Amino acid sequence: FISTGSGDPSFKGFTLIMPAVSVGNVGQLALDLIISTLNMPKVGYLHTDCLIPMAGNNPYATSAEDASQLSTNAEVYSHSDLKLVVLQIRTPIIQTKVRSFRKSLVSWIKSCGLVKTVLLSSSHAYQRDDRQLLGTSLRYLLTPSLQKVEGQRVEELGWREMERISVFPDIPDSEQRLYIPGGGVTKALYTDCCTEDISMAVALIFCSEGDNIADAFMLINHLNDWLRLLEKPTQGSVQWRVPPSWSLLFGSGIPPLIF
Repeated sequence: FISTGSGDPSFKGFTLIMPAVSVGNVGQLALDLIISTLNMPKVGYLHTDCLIPMAGNNPYATSAEDASQLSTNAEVYSHSDLKLVVLQIRTPIIQTKVRSFRKSLVSWIKSCGLVKTVLLSSSHAYQRDDRQLLGTSLRYLLTPSLQKVEGQRVEELGWREMERISVFPDIPDSEQRLYIPGGGVTKALYTDCCTEDISMAVALIFCSEGDNIADAFMLINHLNDWLRLLEKPTQGSVQWRVPPSWSLLFGSGIPPLIF
């Protein structure tokens, strides 16, 4: 982690929210809404060779001056009043460096002194089993250390835990396993955090590739019920601020000169 200010900011006692680069990029879109709505300042970035390189303009610019700020593939934003830190990842992990990235990420999480980490993810809707076709498309996972603290709270909210799938579906009593197709690094990172006794929650949604804006709103509203990042009005829903970069989500349109 490299700070953009003077000295390293302390994240002791903070909650970290980060995305898995997964189907529909829903986690990244949801974090865009958090960063933009809470107007979170950038406090640093992760310097790593495990992600595909990227540089661009500020996706959360509110003025012409802000727009020229450089944006990279893994940036850290913080909100000290809410004790919230966000790691936004904008590019996929290089295939041969997934294990290395997980290792460095777990090491960074442990060094920060965080209260808990939340991983926002997604999974292929078309690969659900029969039980997952019923009811809500939202699921959660808690590592054992977080289960002790937050298990009762998420049950009170009516959240639904991610089901384990039979390794051999046609054989009764076969071994059950966690299966998150399209979830990228989700399963492996969750397993790492269980092993390392890190307090992590996974919040994911079943979806398909396409226009995933509605999925991002559903996931972030679901998360907000638990973390209370924004107060929910008595009527209606939370008003999240859409960042300016979303106007180019599907490109800049067809140039009229080609006709």
